[in-house]
Amino acid sequence: MTIHSAVIQKLLSTNAHLGRRVAAHHFKIYTYGARNGVTIIDSDKTLICIRNACHFISNLVRQKGKFLFVNTNPLCDDIVDQMTKRIGCGADSSWRLGGFLTNSGSPKKFRSRNKKLHLGSTQPPDCVVIMDTERKSSVIFEADKLQIPIVGLVNSDMPWDVYKRITYPVPANDSVKFVYLFCNLITKTFLVEQKRFQEVDDKQLRLTKAENREESENLKQNMTSSSKDENPVIPYESLDLTSDDPLETKQLLDKLVVIKLNGALGTKMGFSGPRSATEVCNGLTYLDLIINQIESLNSKHGCNVPLILMNTIRTHDGTLKVVEKYSQKNIDILPLCQNQSHPVARGRDSEDESVLFDHHELFLSLKNTGTLGALLLQGKEYILVVKYDNLGTLIDSKILNHLIQNRIQYCTELSEMAQMPGKNSLKKSKLVDTGNLWMNLKGVKRLVETDGKNVENYPLSKSFDRAIDVNVPHSRFQPMMSTSDLFLFQSDLYSYGDSLIRNSARTNSLNPCIELGPEFEKLSDFQSRFKSIPSIIELDSLKVMGDVWFGTGITLKGKVTIIAKPGVKLEIPDGVVIENKEISDPSDI
Repeated sequence: MTIHSAVIQKLLSTNAHLGRRVAAHHFKIYTYGARNGVTIIDSDKTLICIRNACHFISNLVRQKGKFLFVNTNPLCDDIVDQMTKRIGCGADSSWRLGGFLTNSGSPKKFRSRNKKLHLGSTQPPDCVVIMDTERKSSVIFEADKLQIPIVGLVNSDMPWDVYKRITYPVPANDSVKFVYLFCNLITKTFLVEQKRFQEVDDKQLRLTKAENREESENLKQNMTSSSKDENPVIPYESLDLTSDDPLETKQLLDKLVVIKLNGALGTKMGFSGPRSATEVCNGLTYLDLIINQIESLNSKHGCNVPLILMNTIRTHDGTLKVVEKYSQKNIDILPLCQNQSHPVARGRDSEDESVLFDHHELFLSLKNTGTLGALLLQGKEYILVVKYDNLGTLIDSKILNHLIQNRIQYCTELSEMAQMPGKNSLKKSKLVDTGNLWMNLKGVKRLVETDGKNVENYPLSKSFDRAIDVNVPHSRFQPMMSTSDLFLFQSDLYSYGDSLIRNSARTNSLNPCIELGPEFEKLSDFQSRFKSIPSIIELDSLKVMGDVWFGTGITLKGKVTIIAKPGVKLEIPDGVVIENKEISDPSDI
């Protein structure tokens, strides 16, 4: 019997796999199904989450962090007391009054209650471990306010508002037997790390100050020189063609997982939900397009390419409602919420999903939910991270095949800056990031499990063994960030099948440059000002400012500028053809 099967058997003996009768939607990633009306928790994922929690605890013990163990189940008091005495930490076995972490409780309430008050340390803990999360939601909310990481046992019916605040959830039945097993593992984790303390101290004493200074300087020089090195850029045309064998194609695609960063809201366009749920054309949203594409790929080749939607707290609830309609699709969709234990750096434009992308947060979310380990167990090798609402994103087997054959762990897709005409911010760059990022899963696992390596201080690509950039065609970068982009995709320049199809009647390889004024910024205003989107097959550029309204059947050609004078409503009549004109008055048409 292997160690893995022995531990799984131990979990089964504690009834850890028996959940409640109801499984919340966000908990279904941990479930194996249901039997006799009872949710069955996947023991493999429970084991992965336990390992992640113990790994975090061991790192914190190594840093001499402070722990607070919370338990209010009288059946488990002795178990928790024995554990805390053995490892030398304090435990809270009472039902504390509100505000014991944030000091938000009122003294008047203290006098009015006949309860025993236990005063803890004035210093907040570095981690809170909760054995009975269902009874201690107040502790979870207070720890979340202070951004204190939480390790907690979670069951299948835990509400999302509480679950999302737990940094390291451990899905299991909180029976006495399982709590004993969990406390035993924590105890062993503490003892092993405490035993290493003396060994580490002895090694550090052997190093002189000069040696430390020299080592630090060498490390700084290596990091500085590596950050200056650029990844080699591979032309897309030079990539080898993939095999025509259907079985080899299936085996290749079965190694892939697609992750969509879904943190941007559509508020800039006047849309209350996630921006990816904005309608693009003919009732189809961006999510519809990417899901239809993956589903078509799975059906055609008989493979299983799953889609992970990496949400934030502000987009998760809205995304869960949207995902329900895809239940009958031939695709596994896993909505996850980005780890919120560390604040994410944001720029000026909070709607820019590229600003929200934080590789450290992404890796932590995959690890802490057990998703990273589960994907590796399924034989997945690479992830394709889609950072923007890029309608040109396609699962390209040529790129995937090149990465596997050459053992490349990191790849960024770049496109010529001519793809974005008229954008001043990109004029100095020859190539721009398309937002498509390929990474090796084993490389990601090694990165998140490496101790003492601060990967946030230098480029992400330098954290992987082998990294390249691929210069991809313009067609792979079609971002949908504003109503100006939406104008292109709703015009006759594109049609939709399993993917975005460009009209072959347009001879110019570049898209027209579209600039719509603030009057068109909101989605409702954009839709009301166009009775129908004009034909733009022969259009080079369009600039529209002011109170302008468009009729139906309009054709635009060449360079067109339409700027209404202040206080003037300018209506473009039905069926008109405008070519190389500047219009500011109805008489100019």
